[in-house]
Amino acid sequence: MPKLKLKAGSRPPWVGLAAALWVQISAGNATNFTLYSSALKSVSGFSQQQLTFLGVANDIGESVGLLPGIACNRFPPWTVLLVGVFACFLGYGVIWLDVSQTIHPLPYWVLWIALVVASNSNAWFSTAVLVTNMRNFPLSRGTVAGILKGYSGISAAVYTVLYSLLLEQSASKLLLFLTLGIPVLCLAMMYFVRPCTPPSGEDSSVHVHFVFTQAASVLLAIYLLTVTIIYDKVSLSDAVSYVLLAIVLLFLLSPLGIPIKMTLFRANAETITPLAGSTEHLAEGEGAPSQSVPLLSPSSSTSNLGSFFESEYASDVETLLAEGEGAVKKKRRPRRGEDFKFREAFIKADFWLLWIVYFLGVGSGVTVLNNLAQIGLAFGVENTTILLSLFSFCNFVGRLGSGALSEHFVRTRTIPRTLWMACTLIVMVIAFVLYALAFSGTLYVSTALLGICYGFQYNLMVPTASELFGLEHFGIIYSFMLLGNPVGALLFSGLLAGYVYDAEAAKQGSSTCLGPECFRLTFFVLAGICGLGSFLSLILTIRIRPVYQMLYASGSFRLPRTSDH
Repeated sequence: MPKLKLKAGSRPPWVGLAAALWVQISAGNATNFTLYSSALKSVSGFSQQQLTFLGVANDIGESVGLLPGIACNRFPPWTVLLVGVFACFLGYGVIWLDVSQTIHPLPYWVLWIALVVASNSNAWFSTAVLVTNMRNFPLSRGTVAGILKGYSGISAAVYTVLYSLLLEQSASKLLLFLTLGIPVLCLAMMYFVRPCTPPSGEDSSVHVHFVFTQAASVLLAIYLLTVTIIYDKVSLSDAVSYVLLAIVLLFLLSPLGIPIKMTLFRANAETITPLAGSTEHLAEGEGAPSQSVPLLSPSSSTSNLGSFFESEYASDVETLLAEGEGAVKKKRRPRRGEDFKFREAFIKADFWLLWIVYFLGVGSGVTVLNNLAQIGLAFGVENTTILLSLFSFCNFVGRLGSGALSEHFVRTRTIPRTLWMACTLIVMVIAFVLYALAFSGTLYVSTALLGICYGFQYNLMVPTASELFGLEHFGIIYSFMLLGNPVGALLFSGLLAGYVYDAEAAKQGSSTCLGPECFRLTFFVLAGICGLGSFLSLILTIRIRPVYQMLYASGSFRLPRTSDH
């Protein structure tokens, strides 16, 4: 099938990034399962294991993104987002009909499928904006991934504040908002998420703009956590609630300050030049430039870049002509750091090592997220919204911090991002042991540690996969990596945590289990799993260190030549 060529705009990509942040907030709707799971359980009379398997459906839908990954290479971003809009409306609409008892009871299998469809909207939303913006900012992959995944992580706190201040802590109203509000928001953003001209290595304002976006997101995260705590401790009037929500809206709108500033100060905006010779390739559905890109640093000149790309393009044309005439007989396979097709990456040991490490880390973290409400109740916490908001805040910190931290050390020390995955997996071992021992006052500490580490694991996989296997087929490679999330949820949450909880509840003669023993065995098993993951991630780090030395040897990212395959 020929490549679909998408026309790239001449404007800088900052408007698209600002719109993508709103879509990423929407793409965190699967984290709301904790907010309405108790209502779903009580209305339908489900056991904890039945509820846990609904949580698995939620994770499967959120993470199975093979179709969106393929679609990103065949269709423009707005069509991928449109599919997500329909999935969100249809899936959450069915769940709302059951929880609101408009049509009740619905069969268990219908609700299971509806949850898969509803949360699968996340895969379409997130894949569309992530792939588009990774291609729009090819020299800042870790930073962009950290910002986008950070907003997705903090979305749980946004929904918690909305749930508390505006929706009156009503599961039915929340599901109605997910059914109607999220699709409307994403429809409004579709036009702005599209391929744009990448900023060049000479654009000194890029770093400042990223810092501004990161600072705005940090302030938003702190504000959301503060509002959640205040709401739990103080009774607020409707007027005050609306003011607090208006401030949240202002924080979410703040990234638009970048394109507004660039519009008002055209002299500075004109210094942004495209990544020479690569705009059309980045705008193509297949993504990454097909020619080699020199080391980009502030000292590089635009004219030199242009002449380099002209000569490289001519060289590529000569190679293609030689192949057509039979002069070139053998096509070499891509090397790590170049663009891989999915089937080529699939057979690589590094591909599976990265997948297993991601599966062990995120799979164990999502087990806690899916059961957070029940964990809180088992430990004697009546209002679990603060617990969810804390996890969301720390998840955000982990996602944003992992992007900035790994980007700094990969450029200054050529340290592979997977080293940080190993470190956070060790911290996760400590967090799970604290959960299991159930010392007084450690519940919130354990939740905070786990949230940060979960964010690290979730985000670091994104730039690592793109650096090892390229951007050309990044959509489907990234989507396959995400399968580690639902597989982990099925094994660790559905089969392990749900079974242990129901067994302990049966001993107590109740459908609700109380006490640390409800999850103690689960936490010890998860601690062992994270220990194994840290060992495997160290092996992966040693294996891929030469790749990072090649890509970042001089402190700047080098886009390697695409192999002739």
